[in-house]
Amino acid sequence: MFTRTLRIGALLTSVSPLTLLLSPALASAPQWQLIWQDEFDGPHVDAARWSYEVNCWGGGNNERQCYTPNNATVENGVLHIEARKETYTGPVVHRDSPDYRLDNVRTQSYTSARLRTKHLGDWQYGRFEIRAKLPQGQGVWPAIWMLPSDSIYGPWAASGEIDIMEAVNLGTPSDAKDDGQGKPEVRVHGTLHYGGKAPDNVYTGTGYRLPDNASPADNFHVYAIEWQQGEIRWYVDDVHYATQTQATWYSEPTTAYKPGQDAPFDRPFHLILNLAFGGDWPEATNLNGVDPTALPATFSIDYVRVYRCSDPSDGGAACAQRSPHAKRVTEGPAN
Repeated sequence: MFTRTLRIGALLTSVSPLTLLLSPALASAPQWQLIWQDEFDGPHVDAARWSYEVNCWGGGNNERQCYTPNNATVENGVLHIEARKETYTGPVVHRDSPDYRLDNVRTQSYTSARLRTKHLGDWQYGRFEIRAKLPQGQGVWPAIWMLPSDSIYGPWAASGEIDIMEAVNLGTPSDAKDDGQGKPEVRVHGTLHYGGKAPDNVYTGTGYRLPDNASPADNFHVYAIEWQQGEIRWYVDDVHYATQTQATWYSEPTTAYKPGQDAPFDRPFHLILNLAFGGDWPEATNLNGVDPTALPATFSIDYVRVYRCSDPSDGGAACAQRSPHAKRVTEGPAN
């Protein structure tokens, strides 16, 4: 007898037709349904799914790299974003700025790449799942994250930011105040940014360590969020480790804001993949500063998959996969 495979989050479960016949509740249970994906099977980055950001802006964090189209390649079904020590000259502001001009430039000593799905893939609610292997070194900052595609609540961070996964300075001595202090840095982080326009922005989030303090730089792992109306959950290899809800986040009132809604995380967002070098966060932690010998460094992404719940009510709450052991996050990350 053949079996049918059901997709439930990142888990593949084989179920026979007889089981489906005898278990109508299982057959009709809400499921995550794949609606968008990039398996990176082609020879190049797919321009129908991703666009490049080209600038030497520094990401608003005083990062040291310029982003170029030359630092992202696809090989054997994997996207590779490489940070290099090399001089590059490019626009001094990001491409969405009204001041973006190709003749308004600066020169930096490092290059990397930043890809996004804005206006090619924009979603409100769902499961966002990325399988990736992270680079390491002081100043090395890989990120998988989301920004609003239409910032109706105002400039960053009033319209929100969802960080699915960030890691800084992997492999360097950790400055964590718990039992990780002095050991190799292995943490990944999941964070929300919201509130008002900077500098009136706030953030809440937490870190996560793999079992046995394994390094995310050693192997591929699956990083994901499940985002429903009023709640966002973070996962690594299907381990649910953190939850945030609208009881904590908010957006400063604007003409677009209506009391009672879960702004700013109630609008379509798009995905971003990037590898930064340096910046306020990595340079102020672990060994401090940057280590140019960490380059070249490569952030490898095996796939990106987006799912929508078959029951769309409440943004897909019926498909939620929760663990009672996940942390309910109500404050900013602690070292």
